[in-house]
Amino acid sequence: MQVDYPLHLGVTESGTRETGAIRSAVGLGALLADGIGDTIRVSLAADPVEEIDVARQILQAVGARRFYPEVIACPTCARCEIDLFPLARELEDRLKSSGKPLKVAVMGCVVNGPGEAADADVGLAAGQGKGVIFRGGQAVKTVPEAEFLSALLAAVDEI
Repeated sequence: MQVDYPLHLGVTESGTRETGAIRSAVGLGALLADGIGDTIRVSLAADPVEEIDVARQILQAVGARRFYPEVIACPTCARCEIDLFPLARELEDRLKSSGKPLKVAVMGCVVNGPGEAADADVGLAAGQGKGVIFRGGQAVKTVPEAEFLSALLAAVDEI
């Protein structure tokens, strides 16, 4: 059914930052993904600034808006040969304020890594202390593990 006025979506009393974000993402995300809703409100038992951050993450996850780069990282497996989790977290934190609507991949192996990294706007496929930086689907340089973060940030800045 179509209506002539905006439909506002919200989950009230969703909870603290972590549980409220999950509940809001499930409730709002499912509707937004089906094209239902014009405005949203995320309500958390937290600082209102965090409500805005969660709302932006939901809108970005369903493809409705882009606010900052999307960091894709492998969940790791026995093939992962780098300390991936801190790298992915630091990269995400550093890119959050950039405002560039890019996909950045951080992959910890040389098996699946090159394909995933090449599929992103900027990517890293790493293993055994070194990694290949990809930009626009092309390998652009190999860097030592100590330079992963700075090389990824530089590649993002070049776009």
